[in-house]
Parts: sequence; structure tokens; C-alpha cells
Amino acid sequence: MAETNSYEEQRRRQIEENKRKLDELRLHKLSAAVRQAAAKPTPAKLLVPRNPRLDAPIRRSGRIASLPEQPDYRPGKARRDDPVSVHANAKDAGRAYATSKAQELKDQLGSDHPTFIKPMSHSYATRNSTLSMPPHFTKYLPVRDDTMVLVDEMNNDFHVLYSCKTNGRKQIPSLRRWRRFAAEHDLADGDCLVFQLIERTKFKVYVVRVSSYNKNDH
Repeated sequence: MAETNSYEEQRRRQIEENKRKLDELRLHKLSAAVRQAAAKPTPAKLLVPRNPRLDAPIRRSGRIASLPEQPDYRPGKARRDDPVSVHANAKDAGRAYATSKAQELKDQLGSDHPTFIKPMSHSYATRNSTLSMPPHFTKYLPVRDDTMVLVDEMNNDFHVLYSCKTNGRKQIPSLRRWRRFAAEHDLADGDCLVFQLIERTKFKVYVVRVSSYNKNDH
């Protein structure tokens, strides 16, 4: 019995000794890791090398420098000799020419039938399905919405809808389903049309083309 107790006591002491050595070993390793981390140098920031091309002075090509100054097409910067400005002036002249010719035609038609002139904008010529008419022309037109007939210079009929909306006290007459007439006659921005009311619900329509203006002849 005494021998068994001696064995158990020896075994207990051996376990405690092993545990003590293990704790000392762990503490030693932890201490070494802390010392190593403290001694480890902080990595230096990476320096981006400078780009010699960006730092170099701007070089101007002699060939490019010898070229004439290029036009500035920004809004409000156009010069009289710029192509854009010249084109705009020619377009304005063609528009004015078409309007003047339409006025001459209107005068020739006389006053037996009410007439009005309608210059074509880009939207009226290519996109809009409704064409507005002068408000004062309402007095010659039906008092309510109705079907209207447009007769071109080849005596072809085009049926549209007449509408007269009231905006406050002002009546705004217009022709709806206008897009077909514009497309069939290949209307363009700057064209000018003369509308002659030959019947209560029928217009004779004359087209003065802006393309008839030749800048070289004026």
C-alpha cells in the first residue's frame, strides 16, 4: 500500500514538473516573439519614381507652330471668316430669299382669298405632326374642329385636321396630321410656304424652296 502511494506521489510530482516546464517554455516563446516584433523595422514607404516625361518642359513642334491658327467653334467664339459662320450667313440669306419670294407670290395671288406665309423650321419640315397658323387667321376658319384639305401645286389632295385651341383669350389655330404633307413634299428647313384659303375648309399650298437661292448669283 505504501509502495502504491509512493508511486502516485512520484507521478503527481512528475506531472507538476512537466506542467511547470511547459509554462516556462510558452512564456519564453511569447517573450521572444514580443522582442522580435519590437525589433522589426517599420517598412519604408514606397516612393513612386518621377516620370521624366511629365517633368520635362513642353516642346512645341516647329511644323505645327507654322500652321495657321485654327478656328474656335465654341459658342459665341465664331469669327466672320470661320466656315461655320460663313455657312450660317449663307443659310440666313437663303431663308430671307425664300421668304421674300413667298411674299411676292402672296402679292401676286391678290386679296380675293385670304392668304398667309409660313416659313419652315427644321422641326416643322421633318418632325412635327402639327403646324401652327397665325392666330389672326382664325376669323376665316371654321368655329370648331374640322377636316381640312391641302391642295399642292400638282392638284394633289392631302387631308389634315383643323384644330382651334383657346389659350386664355387667344385662339391658336393649327393643322394636325401635317407630317405626311411635309414628307411627301420633301420640305426643308428654310423653305417658305404660302397658304391660300380657296374654300372654307380647303387651302391651296405653294412651296418656295430655300434651295432655289444661289449665293453666287446674289
